Amino acid sequence: MKNTALTETHKSLGAKMVPFAGYIMPVSYEGVNIEHETVRNGVGVFDVSHMGEFLISGPTALGLIQKVTSNDASKLTVGKAQYSCMPNETGGIVDDLIVYRIKEEQYLLVVNASNIQKDWDHISKYNGEFNAEMRNLSDDYSLLAIQGPKAVEAMQSLTSIDLSTIKFYNFEVADFAEIEHVIISATGYTGSGGFEIYCKNSEAKQVWDNVFKAGADFGIKPIGLAARDTLRLEMGYCLYGNDISDTTSPFEAGLGWITKFTKDFVNSEALAKEKAQGPKRKLIAFELDERGIPRHDYDIVDEQGKKMGIVTSGTMSPSLGKGIGLGYVPPIFAKAGSKIHIQIRKSTVPATVIKLPFYKG
Repeated sequence: MKNTALTETHKSLGAKMVPFAGYIMPVSYEGVNIEHETVRNGVGVFDVSHMGEFLISGPTALGLIQKVTSNDASKLTVGKAQYSCMPNETGGIVDDLIVYRIKEEQYLLVVNASNIQKDWDHISKYNGEFNAEMRNLSDDYSLLAIQGPKAVEAMQSLTSIDLSTIKFYNFEVADFAEIEHVIISATGYTGSGGFEIYCKNSEAKQVWDNVFKAGADFGIKPIGLAARDTLRLEMGYCLYGNDISDTTSPFEAGLGWITKFTKDFVNSEALAKEKAQGPKRKLIAFELDERGIPRHDYDIVDEQGKKMGIVTSGTMSPSLGKGIGLGYVPPIFAKAGSKIHIQIRKSTVPATVIKLPFYKG
């Protein structure tokens, strides 16, 4: 198991540490509900340094990225980021990721921790025809997510740039916490605003300490991965390995909006056919009509109790106080307002399909 640059800091703060994607990570400090509420109403900090970072450079960098990702990276200008996915050759998804255009011919790809080697191998396989320069920076960089409605105000004293002017999915390379050349990105996995800060491992402790000093008057707290999961689920953000995988297509997962056929990319021909015909199943969001907590891999059943799908993510929503989840069902049951049932142990609990997000803010 690997440590992040801040593992000892988390332990000293009393974090409950667990193995996650090859790392020892803080899952909680005070408890998921308190931490969840801190991010929804104030400001909290996640150490997500387990995420992977690849730097793709050179005159053919864009060509390689266009080939392996579904979104149209040619639309990116320097200072902008884009959510995308990497389709595989068999209709599924290698990973979802964020693409940053750092310079004219330099891009940063941020990928999921559990997929770092798989993603690297996949991109390398297609780089034969492009010969772009590829560097895996995953072990050298730390990533802190400073999230919540008070993030801008709490962090403004740490930088010379105006944080309020950085729009969603835009970033600046600027000074932060007395360190030059830090990526300050207006992105996140919580739906409550804020920033993600990319810095070198050697700088992580200095950034962490300064962030907590600056945020002290705003009630800033460290937040674990358990609350990160409930926050992302309330927004309906996909989690790789649960809601999307090697066997789920972008169209099944509701990711048609990041699948652009203005270019040729891996498996684009087959995906274009699937789009025209319509997927055989769809990822839905649902709320339980009665008490209960839906969990990953619970069956979704019809009124007669016949299985018709599976729950991919589920929890008791801290913001809404009810059971919520995502799962795959046949398209006929995918419309908002459709009635389904979740098999929770021996009980069949009624649920209603809803339009995302669960949490409206």
